[in-house]
Amino acid sequence: MTETLSPKPSGSTPGNGGRSPEFLLTIDAFGGLRRDLLRDAFAYRPLPPMRMDGPLTRHLPDRLRRYVAWTPHAVVLFVAFCAAMLTYTERAQGGGLAVPIWAVSGLLTGVSVAMTLIRPVGAWWAVCATTVVVGALGRGDGFSGWPWAPGAFLAQLAVMVVVALRTRPRTAAWMWVLTLLLGMVMQFSGDGDGGSDAGPMAVSSAILLLIAVVVSIRRDAERKITVQQSVTAVERDKRTVLEERTTIARELHDVVAHHMSVVAIQAEAAPYRVENPPPELTQAFATIRENAVAALTELRRVLGVVRAEDYEAPDAPQPTLADLDRLLANVRDAGLDVTKAVTGAVRELPQGVELSAYRIIQEALSNALRHAPGAAARVEVGYVLGGVGLRVVNGPPTGPAAASPGSGHGITGMRERVAMLGGEMTAGEVGEGGGYEVTVFIPVTASAEAA
Repeated sequence: MTETLSPKPSGSTPGNGGRSPEFLLTIDAFGGLRRDLLRDAFAYRPLPPMRMDGPLTRHLPDRLRRYVAWTPHAVVLFVAFCAAMLTYTERAQGGGLAVPIWAVSGLLTGVSVAMTLIRPVGAWWAVCATTVVVGALGRGDGFSGWPWAPGAFLAQLAVMVVVALRTRPRTAAWMWVLTLLLGMVMQFSGDGDGGSDAGPMAVSSAILLLIAVVVSIRRDAERKITVQQSVTAVERDKRTVLEERTTIARELHDVVAHHMSVVAIQAEAAPYRVENPPPELTQAFATIRENAVAALTELRRVLGVVRAEDYEAPDAPQPTLADLDRLLANVRDAGLDVTKAVTGAVRELPQGVELSAYRIIQEALSNALRHAPGAAARVEVGYVLGGVGLRVVNGPPTGPAAASPGSGHGITGMRERVAMLGGEMTAGEVGEGGGYEVTVFIPVTASAEAA
């Protein structure tokens, strides 16, 4: 059985109705023209004030910055004034025209340029119409330049540049093409004695529009990069928080596992401490032990989830405030002059609190080593009713600090630990020389201390 295949029309693809790519490209081009220059052409789009976060403008005084922000508006209005005056001068010197006519010509030229501040696309249509009207009014009057007199020439260029800066590059291309068509039509239909300036308009507008498009594209790229950097910074902060929480979870695993192991052992030994225990009591302790063992199994699974690939379980128990002297000795060996002060009645705190307090002091001293080389530090631990207070303060650095790629993550980790325990933390610079202080209060309830 044979099948006869009919040849497809050349240049057609499935789903385009048999139309050629050239036809579709033309339709898309005119669709772009309609979207860029026809749809909502006279919509109200005011030019916002200039941003004042540039390398120069950000250092200006606040009172001056309020005025500098309107610099683009002032420039546009100045160009509009210059275009109007050029038109006035040209028409007044040409003679043959009544005063109201050349006055209206100059007014139309200036207004067309000023319109770019509120209706940019409409301003381009207005300046094109002004070119036709002004040219018709002065036709045969011997003025220089056809179809654009000097004032209209300046206005046409100014409007095209401003619109190109405020819209997309495709709009600039359409304006350039339609301006050339307008110049050609007026050139062949007019009889200006000063020759045609359609060629100079084509070259000068092409150069200025190219510069405007490059500036617009660069500005859009910088804006996108700024947005992307902001998103990246937010994502980096979220990732840092998650990493710190994972670290805290790994460290607290040993503390929780120790308590659960004690519960399981005590539940197993409890029936043997009572002579002839009732079966209900034995069954209750057996259930407690089974639940404790099950909880230990789940803890191991959780640790497997949060454990990094390069994580190694610690060989020694997690540190507490009792190991603080050993930490300070290591820090002194690293070059930081640190002292310790303990106030209040020293007592044993819950292991989670002890571990978090130790890690907070450790991270604060590490930050002092990185960012304040040669400085002296002081660690204060205050045992108060209802909790424990920590204060780590260092003086200004005496030498240059090395760049640290992880700068800022230590503060995030400390805040996460304090938030997990329901405490409060403040961190910031002290003094004028560059010292830094970290103050933490971790609440401890009486029931937690008793446990």
